[in-house]
Amino acid sequence: MEKKKVLVVGAGGFAGGFIVDEALRRGYDVWAGVRASTSRKYLTDPRINFVEFDFDADDPRQSLADSLSAAAPDGGWDWIVYNLGATKCLRFADFSRINCDYLQYFLDALRRSDLIPSRLLYISSLSAMGPGPKGSYTPFSETMPAQPNTRYGTSKLKAEMLLQMSGIPFIIFRATGLYGPRDHDYFLMFESIGKGFDFSVGFRRQQLTFLYITDLAEAIYDALAAAPVGETYNVAHPAAYTQAEFRTLAARAVGKRLVIPVRVPLIGLRAVCAIAEKIGAAKGKPSTLNTDKYNILAQRNWNVSIDKARRHFGFTPKVDLAEGIRRSVEWYKQEGWLK
Repeated sequence: MEKKKVLVVGAGGFAGGFIVDEALRRGYDVWAGVRASTSRKYLTDPRINFVEFDFDADDPRQSLADSLSAAAPDGGWDWIVYNLGATKCLRFADFSRINCDYLQYFLDALRRSDLIPSRLLYISSLSAMGPGPKGSYTPFSETMPAQPNTRYGTSKLKAEMLLQMSGIPFIIFRATGLYGPRDHDYFLMFESIGKGFDFSVGFRRQQLTFLYITDLAEAIYDALAAAPVGETYNVAHPAAYTQAEFRTLAARAVGKRLVIPVRVPLIGLRAVCAIAEKIGAAKGKPSTLNTDKYNILAQRNWNVSIDKARRHFGFTPKVDLAEGIRRSVEWYKQEGWLK
């Protein structure tokens, strides 16, 4: 069987490196789409081909088309995984530019260069769905109306719509919280728990879902090989956890016996996020705590139904939260992130 030729756009990010690794593990010919400034720290395998993209060129569509044409293998790429995006920005306009305009430029460039793949898989987010029915812990399904309440989620939903109207054969993944080695966001939580404190928000029960990064990478290629085009899938490990359950697993992994839970009222968090966002704007650097982050942390329900993904391409996550945290913490310790 002829080897698949795969282009991963946004290969330099946390998820991107694992998506490239999984393609190599399966024996595919792989191209990593990066910017000139992108770190290649985790893209060192000599089998990787590189494509440099400039999404901020004077004529980005033509610039991208030229880059694609210069790098494309004979017959073009069979599959493209589009993983490029921003999760925090100073302004909504930046979310729209990076998460929507860049995607539109890329889709137009594929047409200009006549390099439309048989399938393009777009990594979206469960944030595109919004908070769901108020007061309910009903698992999110793909048939529920999307009503995002964050700038990030709105931009991801808009990007999904651009792709759906493009005429390019697509598959969309709406991923829940991704974690694993190399990730910085969950590392901050493990670091805090290692110091003996676990900060959570609100007093009403929160149901959290997670997906270990290698399970995402495997699901991407399983879907590209078997799922019908034009479909959207929620992807997560099916188990949901409370903050207390997460804290117990994380404390065990970092070797901390006593962890003090600190609950922050929602009204207090809102004030902190508003102040942090203004400080970030003044410094010209997006803050981890911001209005978007408040809405995400305040959301009580992150339950996910993965029934559709199971039916269509056999999606079965292998790594539960206990094992995923253990692997992540082990890596953080080996790399010196955690002491």
